Amino acid sequence: MPVKSFQGERAQIKRVTPSKLIVSDIMTRQLVLFSPEQSIHEVMRAFIKYRISGGPVVSKEGLLVGIISEADCMKEISDSRYFNMPILDKSVGHFMTQQVDTIESNTSVFDAAAKFSKSTRRRYPVLEKGSLVGQVSRKDIVIAALNMKSQTWNSK
Repeated sequence: MPVKSFQGERAQIKRVTPSKLIVSDIMTRQLVLFSPEQSIHEVMRAFIKYRISGGPVVSKEGLLVGIISEADCMKEISDSRYFNMPILDKSVGHFMTQQVDTIESNTSVFDAAAKFSKSTRRRYPVLEKGSLVGQVSRKDIVIAALNMKSQTWNSK
């Protein structure tokens, strides 16, 4: 007598293949944004409060005009000691990096990893049609790689 299966139809699991995973799938969308007019003291407090090491600087119109990081602050803290001058009264516009390297939202995770490996950057603002839509970090890439391994790569 044949055995009848009482198991229902299996649900289709939609898996993301590594070749299709793009930056917009893994980027941070809710950003802590800074303005060029903000004091550097406010920025340092935000770094501590939100446990971040940097973020995009945007104009009043919402355009990306720079990036501010802990490294920018460290350089100025060091210089202020050398010149015996306080830094906390200066604005973000004075400290920020104005030449911002960005990445497009439709870039593959593998291409983004290659870009990170060739630079010292820890984060890239993500643009979509010229507008800031998020930020991707080295940590985001590492997490994506771990998730891909658990879904698609042979784990040994």
